[in-house]
Amino acid sequence: MLKRYFEKVWVQNLALLAMFGLLVYYFAFVFEFKYDFNWAVFTTEGQYGHMGHLMLNGLNTTITITLYSAAIALILGIIFGLARLSSFKPVYWFATCYVELFRNTPLLVQLFFWNFAFPYAFPEEIRFKLYDMDFEFWVATIGCGIFTGAFMAEIIRAGIQSIPKGLLEASYSSGLNFTQTLRRIILPLSFREIIPPLGSEFLNNMKNTSLAMTIGVSEVCWSMQEVLSLTYRTFEALIAATLIYLVLSLSIAMILNLVNVKLKILPRGHEPMSRKVADTLFAPLEWLGSGMEYLLWYFRRRSDTSKTVSPLRRLLRVSSKGFVLAAKIGFVAAIAYVIYMTISAVASFNFEVIWANLPALLFWRFPGGDETEFFMGLGGLAGALLMAVISIAGSFVIGLLVGMGRTANNRAVRIPCTIYIEFVRAIPLLLVIFWFYTVVLDIMFKIEVHAFWAATIAMTFFFAAYIAETVRGGIDNIPRGQVEAAKASGLSYFQTMRKIVLPQALKQMLPALVGMFIAAFKDTSLAYIIGVMELTRAAYAINNRLMVYPFEIYTTIAVIYFIFSYLMSLYAKRLERKLSPESVRIAM
Repeated sequence: MLKRYFEKVWVQNLALLAMFGLLVYYFAFVFEFKYDFNWAVFTTEGQYGHMGHLMLNGLNTTITITLYSAAIALILGIIFGLARLSSFKPVYWFATCYVELFRNTPLLVQLFFWNFAFPYAFPEEIRFKLYDMDFEFWVATIGCGIFTGAFMAEIIRAGIQSIPKGLLEASYSSGLNFTQTLRRIILPLSFREIIPPLGSEFLNNMKNTSLAMTIGVSEVCWSMQEVLSLTYRTFEALIAATLIYLVLSLSIAMILNLVNVKLKILPRGHEPMSRKVADTLFAPLEWLGSGMEYLLWYFRRRSDTSKTVSPLRRLLRVSSKGFVLAAKIGFVAAIAYVIYMTISAVASFNFEVIWANLPALLFWRFPGGDETEFFMGLGGLAGALLMAVISIAGSFVIGLLVGMGRTANNRAVRIPCTIYIEFVRAIPLLLVIFWFYTVVLDIMFKIEVHAFWAATIAMTFFFAAYIAETVRGGIDNIPRGQVEAAKASGLSYFQTMRKIVLPQALKQMLPALVGMFIAAFKDTSLAYIIGVMELTRAAYAINNRLMVYPFEIYTTIAVIYFIFSYLMSLYAKRLERKLSPESVRIAM
């Protein structure tokens, strides 16, 4: 009787209103939220300058890094995505090494390596010139581009492999060469498939720019921390940064949604309004593309109709095979030189320093730490693994419940779950950690916890939103007829979920969940920002003490992160192959 009553829409709306009222009541009377907001801090000139201008400058820097790094990532993604399909093994293995290396090490570690260790590869006079060229900004921009490019390469490779092999054979049999096939058939079709995951990577890239604050770049999070430390206006600074990231995320999502609508094949006369908006917005790009196509066609026609063949073109036709062979030999020689230089650099390391500090990198000061430290000084790799295990276990439980609620028909359940998922996924993990460490646990709930637990709880709620989306996708993939058959058999909603839907959905979600654990392990490095002595913070402390061995220290932790992440990624790929055996690789 009660269940049938709650199926009415007006009752669900009333329940939503009641939940909102309880939330207001808690903050107004139980929690006694009496914080005196002072938003004038962003509109007036204060003792330490204009905080509003500071946040706007941070926004400008964030947008600049996002645009530049996204362009770098897209170019690298296309190049290495195509290289991952090459039948020439040196190219394939080089692209594979790039993808696996940069995907399986944290972005924060990469930024620290480029900023603190890489300059020491040059003489001192060149190093000073680098620091005069806004070095930190370009480290953040290129570092984010290289990191995101590794993920885009895998997306583009998967998108190209999704094209039926018959289309490639038909294009070659019709006289198209590789370049024409790539431009006219492969890329247009594959981009329709990869726009949604590419959009997610563009969004992640924007959020990853928040890590630029760790190397001194004045982007949004750095500006937020400056406002907080100069004015002590905690809520104002955090809310302003959160709103900025929400607006950026919504703007990127809206643009990518228009791109997705533009690429959809729709029947003429039945286009939605969003398609008309997309047509108008992208009309200049279409005109530019049409103009370039016409120029290519015009010059090709002139060269085809010409009775004489230029000596340069005749030479190119004759020597094309030799040119390709020379290019292959040059590429192999360049790779051999890079390998030689890498081995020489590693051979020059002071391994005594690495060996002497390896116990601290693995366990920090455990078990000899004092009582003020977390669990007798436990940190380093052991602390990072412990944080990842606890956060992913807790986020799985929360994500499972929220994901089920996201698919519910009841608005009182679905809308709060959707708001939670979309809100958390729209802001960087670094900002979530700031919220939990400075506001949620300490001010709102009056709980004094160690920084380790604050970071772990923040990561738990952050990854729960992503797991919830994975759960929702797994549930939506189950045929609707099975759910209807379960209801017809008399099973309740929870019985249907427990006995029919979730066992099948979890099987499909296993590779994604393993990938989520890898991401959680790498993102434990962000706990560095609040002083947790995990692996990255331990390396930073050791490097500050030694001062002259940044290559040794940061290379060591990069190798440690890579080994653990790569082993877990191999397990995820094994699961994916086991659950999806019908994968065919296209060689180009």
